[in-house]
Amino acid sequence: MATEIWAWKKIQQSVAATMLSDMDELPTVKLGDFTLEFELSEPSDKVKEIARKELRETPDVVKTAVPALRDLLKEEKDLHVPLDNDLWLIRFLRPTKFYPESARDLIKRYYQFKVKHADMFDGLTPSKEKNVFQQDVLTVQPNRDQFGRRILVIELGKKWKTSELHLDEVFKGCVLFVEAAMLEPETEVCGAVVVFDMDGLSLSQTTKFTPMFAKRIVDWLQDSLPVRIKNIHIVNQPYIFKIVFALFKPFLREKLRNRIIFHGSDRKSLQEYVDPACLPECYGGSLNLPRISGPQWLEMLEKCDKEFRAINSFGYNKKIES
Repeated sequence: MATEIWAWKKIQQSVAATMLSDMDELPTVKLGDFTLEFELSEPSDKVKEIARKELRETPDVVKTAVPALRDLLKEEKDLHVPLDNDLWLIRFLRPTKFYPESARDLIKRYYQFKVKHADMFDGLTPSKEKNVFQQDVLTVQPNRDQFGRRILVIELGKKWKTSELHLDEVFKGCVLFVEAAMLEPETEVCGAVVVFDMDGLSLSQTTKFTPMFAKRIVDWLQDSLPVRIKNIHIVNQPYIFKIVFALFKPFLREKLRNRIIFHGSDRKSLQEYVDPACLPECYGGSLNLPRISGPQWLEMLEKCDKEFRAINSFGYNKKIES
């Protein structure tokens, strides 16, 4: 019993350190024999080795970079951020390979994007965006891929009812997932991959995509996102998907363009990048875990409303509460 109490206290300490709010409960959802939860614990030795090799992350580098970034941010007088939270600072140091100046610039772009698109971000919480989850076009798989990456699946073909779900809602749902992913140290290190499943995309659906929407998505991915997006896989796309991609293409820089891979219905092509053991049967894999539906994710994310309100309390033009 004493061991169990000690373990729970360690988890609670992890929650307190990782999150910006004072949440006193680790959010979980029970799905049969499977428990869905955020992975907030310290990275494993395997992940720490990835961090060392790919991100320059060592105890000595961290010890130097964190206070250096904090000092740089103190100079940004109009930017309110949680300076005393080391793990929050590390969230931005990891994707910039622990160069403090680069991390500061990423933080500024992250918040500048939120100001520019305030209509998308102001007051953004899961409980206010129920529709996108209830429509069940977004999910994150319960497992990671063979490289420890989170797998976000977006289905904008036959499951997408355009009369009931606007693309802006899809964007906000993706933002909520990414903000949640930023809480997980392993995701900070290993990153994520995105699977766009365009099965059944219709000509009328393509008209819902606009250059303005395309630019916002690309700007977010390329300049404002602290999570490392390693690949974007396009699967089951019909020929008319070329109309959609043509809207995005002018805004893509080489680095992101090279990470977008078109697979169509070729499952072996997808499996060159994602191990079949990490993929569900619908993508030719052998994963033996339940798909987490949008409503199930909503149940989980709504428990984090307090954390999302804390996230929203920082940035430009935000007042420091006394």
